[in-house]
Amino acid sequence: MTVEVEHLRVAFRLGGRLSVPVRDVSLHVGENSRVALVGESGCGKSLTAMAIGGLVDRAEISGKLVVDARIAYVFQNPMQSLNPVMRIGGQIEEAFPRTLSRRSKGLETARLLAAVGLPIDTARKYPCQMSGGQQQRAMIAMALAADPELLIADEPTTALDVTTQKDVLDLVERVAGERGMSVLFITHNLALVSRYSAFVNVMYAGEIVEAGKTDAVLANPRHPYTRGLIAAVPRFDAPKDAPLQDIDGTVPAPTDWPAGCAFHPRCRYARPSCSLPSFTRCPEVEENGQP
Repeated sequence: MTVEVEHLRVAFRLGGRLSVPVRDVSLHVGENSRVALVGESGCGKSLTAMAIGGLVDRAEISGKLVVDARIAYVFQNPMQSLNPVMRIGGQIEEAFPRTLSRRSKGLETARLLAAVGLPIDTARKYPCQMSGGQQQRAMIAMALAADPELLIADEPTTALDVTTQKDVLDLVERVAGERGMSVLFITHNLALVSRYSAFVNVMYAGEIVEAGKTDAVLANPRHPYTRGLIAAVPRFDAPKDAPLQDIDGTVPAPTDWPAGCAFHPRCRYARPSCSLPSFTRCPEVEENGQP
C-alpha cells in the first residue's frame, strides 16, 4: 500500500476567474503509517484528501498522484454524511461487496458494530436517534466495511466534546493497529497530532510549508506559520489570566492568494522580499534550517 503525491494542483474556473485552492502539495503515506495534514480551515486540506480518492469533479488536476490502496473516508460531520432516512445497518451494508449474501451482510454488520463499541441493535436505528459520538462510530464502521488499506479521517472529532473526541481517536488508532491500516489524519489541532501521528505536513494556502517527523516539527518548528499554530494551542501550565494567542488575520480566498509567500501578510517575521513574485523560500526557514 502506498500513496504518493507530488506537486498536486487542483484548480477550478469560476465565472472566468481561476481559483487554485491546492497549489503545490507533496506528501507520502506508506504502509501502516500515521500521517497528519494540518492547517486552518480554507488551506485546502479536505480538497487534497478528496483528490487522493478521486472525488473531485469539474477540476483541473495536475501533478503526480499515485494511489495504490483501497481508501475509505471518515468525514467531520457524520450527521451530514449519514443518510437520515436509512437505518444504520442498511448504510453499513451498502459498503459490502454485492456478492455477499444477505445473512453474511447482517453478521458482518454486527461484527463491525461490536468492533467500534456499538450495540447490535444500533443497526435498526436512524442517525437522529444517536448521539454525535455514536454517529461517528457508525461512520467508522461503514468505512471498515470496505476493508480499506488507508483510512482518511477528515477532522473526525469536529463538534464532539473532549471526552468523546478522545474515544473516537483512540478507536481509530486501535482499529488501524488491529487491521494494519494506514491513517491520514486531517486536523487543525496540533495537540491531537502529537498523540496520533508520527509524521506531520503543515499546509497553508494550498501549499505544504513544513513537513517532518511530528516530534521534531513540534520541538523545533521552522516555518512561522507552524510556530503560530503551536503557540495557539492552550497550555495547561499557563496562568489563568494569560491571554490566548492567535494568528492575526485569516486565510485568504484561493482567488486572492498574495504574491510571494502567501503567509507574509499575517507573518510577524515578514520582510520586503517575502512579498515579491520572485519569492522562493521563507528566510526564516532558510536561517533556521530545514529538517
